[in-house]
Amino acid sequence: MQLPAHAAFIIAAYLVTVLVVIALIAWVLADYRAQQRDLADLEARGHGRKSGSNLGSKA
Repeated sequence: MQLPAHAAFIIAAYLVTVLVVIALIAWVLADYRAQQRDLADLEARGHGRKSGSNLGSKA
């Protein structure tokens, strides 16, 4: 089986796409960990979560 003339372009495009998706996943995971650290730091300083607030109610 012989590859078409533009096969190198197609393979390169797929490789770039895979690398971009991997980079985006890594970025999201790193940001999630940073947000978790920030939240833990705020809670350690006494700024707890306000789960009992009325932010979502329409009264």
